[in-house]
Amino acid sequence: MADLSSQAFPVNTPKFWGNEKVLVAKCIETGWISSEGPAVKDFESKLAARCQRRHGIACANGTAALDIAVQALGLGQGDEVILPTFCIISCINQIVRGGSKPVLVDSDDSFNMNVSQVAAKLTPKTKAILCVHTYHFPVDMEPIMALAKEKGLKVIEDAAEMIGQTCAGKPCGSFGDISTMSFYPNKHITTGEGGMVLCDDPELADRCRKLRNLCFDPKKRRFVHEELGWNYRMTNLQAALGLGQLEFLDSAVLRKRE
Repeated sequence: MADLSSQAFPVNTPKFWGNEKVLVAKCIETGWISSEGPAVKDFESKLAARCQRRHGIACANGTAALDIAVQALGLGQGDEVILPTFCIISCINQIVRGGSKPVLVDSDDSFNMNVSQVAAKLTPKTKAILCVHTYHFPVDMEPIMALAKEKGLKVIEDAAEMIGQTCAGKPCGSFGDISTMSFYPNKHITTGEGGMVLCDDPELADRCRKLRNLCFDPKKRRFVHEELGWNYRMTNLQAALGLGQLEFLDSAVLRKRE
């Protein structure tokens, strides 16, 4: 038998089957390469529509999207957030960085958390549930959403691995107060690095946009900052690549299922 221990096997090879080259070249030709370019808003609106959300906020990566989500929902010191043990470290990092406590639940045979596990971990300090779809298998969201509504909890849906797929007949990315996406090269669509926050509440969307952009407040004096924020912006070049990728999202999902 051949020794394969020293060979590298890629998790995924990104495919470019759409108009990515044309769209990226257009950015270069027009000079629209920064985060202010028109492709960013176009990418936001098209992905939000695909996920049946009212607002999309493009950002630098999936980790940035999670950080924005945690901050925008006001999770902080002393709060508890329930999430699965089987997830990327970014999920825990953003909770801890904001001063909250991650409360971990084991995953079942679907690689995901389930509502009975979540219910068993509830305490008076629980403020939110972070659901993470894993390996393209969706979390059973409806029972968790019902529990969250009953207990008055916020829900963040990490749909990084489920772009273009559904749960109970609804698009993944359409559940919870906020959903987050990642466009790393091993996802269904890629922008190289990139992420997005999705929500329906216009005030929450405005807060996410503010947190993405150094907490500049367009409704007040631009350079008067009332809180800390970071540069989590997506460039127009990345968004153009994402628009090209969206053209064959359904084909990408089918290819991965094969």
